[in-house]
Amino acid sequence: MLEHMVLHPDFTVVAIWDPDVDACHAAKAVAPDVQISADADAAIAAADLVYLACPPVPRKAYALAAAGAGKAVFLEKPLGVDIAESRDLVAQISALGVPAAVNFTQAAGEALTDVSASAQAGEMGDLMGADIVVTYAHWPRAWQQSADWLRFAAEGGMTREVISHFLFFSERILGPLQLVWARADYPAGSDLCETHVAARLVAENGAPVTIMGAVGGAQPDRQELTIKGAETSRRISEFYRDAKSDGGEFVPVTGDVADPRATSLRAQLDDLALLVAGKPNRLATLDEALRVQILVEGILAGKTAG
Repeated sequence: MLEHMVLHPDFTVVAIWDPDVDACHAAKAVAPDVQISADADAAIAAADLVYLACPPVPRKAYALAAAGAGKAVFLEKPLGVDIAESRDLVAQISALGVPAAVNFTQAAGEALTDVSASAQAGEMGDLMGADIVVTYAHWPRAWQQSADWLRFAAEGGMTREVISHFLFFSERILGPLQLVWARADYPAGSDLCETHVAARLVAENGAPVTIMGAVGGAQPDRQELTIKGAETSRRISEFYRDAKSDGGEFVPVTGDVADPRATSLRAQLDDLALLVAGKPNRLATLDEALRVQILVEGILAGKTAG
């Protein structure tokens, strides 16, 4: 995010802070001219917009400090892990009236925008539901190893970090979802995060959403959401690759871009600039993020309807 904020014409990064000195040094390597603040309060005071990439539990305090100072806030997901705390966070920030959004990375992307337009135009036919499949050889993945909290059940796991994105996408297309049943399996005798998860949810029109997630075995990462229509279906793989089927093989809707992550981040930042300017944008609202959090925490707890 720092790398692409530095490159974006609508943003100037004025301050960064992290309690980990090594993280600050790594950030300076990306943006040598950016000031490392003495503490979080100093970083917040220096900025008009505060981006919070910290783990979920401390995020509320920083977000309220920023919003209380009149700053716009852009929060990483999940919104939190304690539903009562997150409800309070949403209520307080909403009352303060500052621009606020959550970084579900597909929100402003081409795939979600195009699938939404296709569904609304009736091109997909009646919407029949969605399937979410996520599998990994290891969790956390190699590039996430420095974020040690991701491996623990308290704040981490693939359901919060990955499946949440596809739940957000699904709700944008199908509307609010309700959890019907769920099961999550955890390593015995440890505080580590889930290794397997299965769930069934349902949209207001009765369309089912199924989830299967697993960790283990020699395999490439698989991150896949299929939105199923009676006429055509769309499959989003690896967050960005959009393909269409009318009953045959899925065919790419667009060609691959050289750096899909960079393209996605640029789109998010374009809409973040709109948010800060008080203009319509496609970013995830706090209320949307809270709904996703409630679903995620229900799945992890193995809750069922009623």
